Amino acid sequence: MVRAIVGANWGDEGKGKITDMLGESSDVIVRFQGGSNAGHTIINKYGKFALHLLPSGVFYGHTTSIIGNGVALNIPYLCEEIKSLVDRGVPEPRILVSDRAQIMMPYHILFDEYEEERLGKKSFGSTKSGIAPFYSDKYAKIGFQVSELFDEALLKEKVWRVLEQKNILLEHMYHKPQLNPEEIYQTLLSYRDMVAPYVTDTALFLHGALKEGKTVLLEGQLGTLKDPDFGIYPMVTSSSTLAAYGAIGAGIPPYEIKDIICVVKAYSSAVGAGEFVSEIFGDEADELRKRGGDGGEFGATTGRPRRMGWFDAVATRYGCLMQGATEVALTVLDVLGYLEELPVCVGYEIDGKVTRDFPVTAKLAKAKPVYEKLPGWKCDIRGVKTYSELPENCRRYIEFIEKEIGTPITMVSNGPAREDIIRR
Repeated sequence: MVRAIVGANWGDEGKGKITDMLGESSDVIVRFQGGSNAGHTIINKYGKFALHLLPSGVFYGHTTSIIGNGVALNIPYLCEEIKSLVDRGVPEPRILVSDRAQIMMPYHILFDEYEEERLGKKSFGSTKSGIAPFYSDKYAKIGFQVSELFDEALLKEKVWRVLEQKNILLEHMYHKPQLNPEEIYQTLLSYRDMVAPYVTDTALFLHGALKEGKTVLLEGQLGTLKDPDFGIYPMVTSSSTLAAYGAIGAGIPPYEIKDIICVVKAYSSAVGAGEFVSEIFGDEADELRKRGGDGGEFGATTGRPRRMGWFDAVATRYGCLMQGATEVALTVLDVLGYLEELPVCVGYEIDGKVTRDFPVTAKLAKAKPVYEKLPGWKCDIRGVKTYSELPENCRRYIEFIEKEIGTPITMVSNGPAREDIIRR
């Protein structure tokens, strides 16, 4: 049985907590795309953690955590992340790294920084983690697979060949110092020694696990609106954020994915540039940001203040549709208890016409939100354990959202801890 946990919107929906929670009933947890550019915040008995490359199930003794072939693998970062968990008293997790995963090269991060600098005001708001240059190289077929670290002659020849191209760009486009191929080669040999204990054919491992009836959890990064095909292109990430890609990024058949849990925030937030129709500003945004998440709405990776907005039913319905959501986990509902009324964006006005369908980016730029206002519940709902105990206006808000997005809300998160969850 394979379940996927993915985001409906711009990322930052609270997927880490839901993965951590569902990890308890899973045997294998797989990261299938993205790199260390986004983070999942988890609060459990060991403390508060921001995970970047590791799957959110690493806190359980019974699980195997897999870094799939679709991941942008920053090897020193991975090893540092494992060490930081162990240093804080977490038992060493069982981790397997795909021999087909591609390696984040030291120069990918440099090229990311240089390109954002070159673009100036037109930059993409990158986290400068090297993600776009990494995936560019992967698809230009000049990336390095983990398996290539174990063939020194092949590795050496390839480093020299690839750096020829990189140095032309560095010299003539960015006017930056050139790369030394011998240094890069030696760095890769050190990466090989770091990652060697974890490397295996993870696709083969997963096929075996499925044959044995094991439960597999696919953990996505970011959300639908950051997908390079179906998101707010070009202000997107560089790998597919959709559950469908989980089959490719993990190496399993698509028909094995039976349950797709789409994580949806009770309001909207986004990090980085791009269209955001229900965005709010000023004091209103500051108040929501300050109260939001656990300790405020700031990026788990960058610490950047997130952009804030009211719940966007148009974007979320589309997000669930493109993910193929079978159920929804609604998060951070407890944050909204201070409001007299709750605006919900139910349509976009574009060139004088109102639509309920999510448009392409050029049209999105012209969209104005159409709001419907619901009464607030004006109390703290943390600690509530059953749905019927929630205030009536709170239930009305949940049911209104459920009707708008057309997917059943089966879980409601009303606090940051693992046990702050209401099952419906």
